Amino acid sequence: MNSLVRMRRSGLGVLAWLAGLGFALPLAWMALTSFHSEQDAATNPPSLAAPLTLDGYREFFGLDGGASPWPALINSTVASVGSTLLVLLLALPAAYALSIRRVRKWTDVLFFFLSTKMLPVVAGLLPIYLFAKDAGLLDNVWLLVLLYTSMNLPIAVWMMQSFLAEVPVTVIEAARVDGARLPTVLGRVVAPIALPGIAATALICFIFSWNELLFARVLTGVVAQTAPVFLTGFITSQGLFLAKVCAASLVVSLPVLAAGFAAQDKLVQGLSLGAVK
Repeated sequence: MNSLVRMRRSGLGVLAWLAGLGFALPLAWMALTSFHSEQDAATNPPSLAAPLTLDGYREFFGLDGGASPWPALINSTVASVGSTLLVLLLALPAAYALSIRRVRKWTDVLFFFLSTKMLPVVAGLLPIYLFAKDAGLLDNVWLLVLLYTSMNLPIAVWMMQSFLAEVPVTVIEAARVDGARLPTVLGRVVAPIALPGIAATALICFIFSWNELLFARVLTGVVAQTAPVFLTGFITSQGLFLAKVCAASLVVSLPVLAAGFAAQDKLVQGLSLGAVK
């Protein structure tokens, strides 16, 4: 019986490793292709033994006379980090009111938040474009901050509501007996306890904001251009661009990968906290 259990666990372990390799293989293949020349990257089937070169990265960083990616990377950082901070600032008290100090018909409020995600993004593109044009906000990174905040706020409230529901009410009541007001309760009592859930929410909002392309493509031009929009500029109808696009994609993906790696322990704790009732 014990040997059967061990074999089953070993089989599940092998399947887990195979699934992990399956997810990592496209990223590894993209990284390898980024170090090939355009001619070698375009061969079919691709050659694993092709000589390595940094030409794709030189073109991406503008070392051969092209446009520099740093303004686009800075814009993506400002839009993603700024919107994530605003989302957390607004979602924490909202989740507190929906989980701990529940308002009337709080389930209807949660459904309203969820219903805002049912509208196709492209359906709101034209009204937002006309509003931005009349308000003089086209090609402005702060417009993206506001848009990303409004787009990520519903999912953040939903996630943090489930996280804050696990916070012991007795701890909050003890703080209120000691004279702590709501800002103090949120900042010094609730936030430290729900830190894994807050970190998981922040990471997901950051990823959504960093990867957003549709609004950034339509509402920005040169000044507020983001990294995904800059990346699409390497795709042309003429010439070879596969190695250059792979190099650009890898560089643009690094902030998300670094954030996920840095917060992986908090992410697992946060997702487990929201799942266990």
